[in-house]
Amino acid sequence: MPTPPLLLSLLLALLISPATASPKHDLVRRSCVHASYPDVCLRTLSSSSSSGAAATPRDLAQAAVRVSLAHVLKASEYLAAMKGSVARREQGALSDCVEQMADTVDELRKTMSALRQLRRGGGVEFRWQMSNAETWVSAALTDEETCLDGFKEIDGEVRADVRKKVTNVARVTSNALYLVNLLDD
Repeated sequence: MPTPPLLLSLLLALLISPATASPKHDLVRRSCVHASYPDVCLRTLSSSSSSGAAATPRDLAQAAVRVSLAHVLKASEYLAAMKGSVARREQGALSDCVEQMADTVDELRKTMSALRQLRRGGGVEFRWQMSNAETWVSAALTDEETCLDGFKEIDGEVRADVRKKVTNVARVTSNALYLVNLLDD
């Protein structure tokens, strides 16, 4: 029986309560509370080795992008493996989706590059790099949504499998976008 979302939220809140939370977990908890998918944010960043050294919001945003990148790569591998075992129409949609995921990987890597180059101070260079990071991670999310669009006319198990995988990736990427956008505040 699946765990109800409210119960999962409560359990996560208890596990990383302020009394037992390390500074890293406190940063994760404070940052994830208003994310689009707070439970996913907490789960992926609290347990992620990618966020192990996240001492600042910038570190956490970078960790979120790394987590998103890992999810995209894993989903791409899964989708590419599916191509050989489906009907021709589904193969076309899967091929397009794999291509979109490849674009997503490229955009998330560009996001990481922009985040690494961020320099505080609010100057022109900071604004430029923030704009780049926000644009690239937003484009990655759009590509994930475009992948799903290719399956609108396809029914069945393949569509359900793709939707599940890509929706999970999109949730992680949406949270990464949220954390990147927080750097602009």
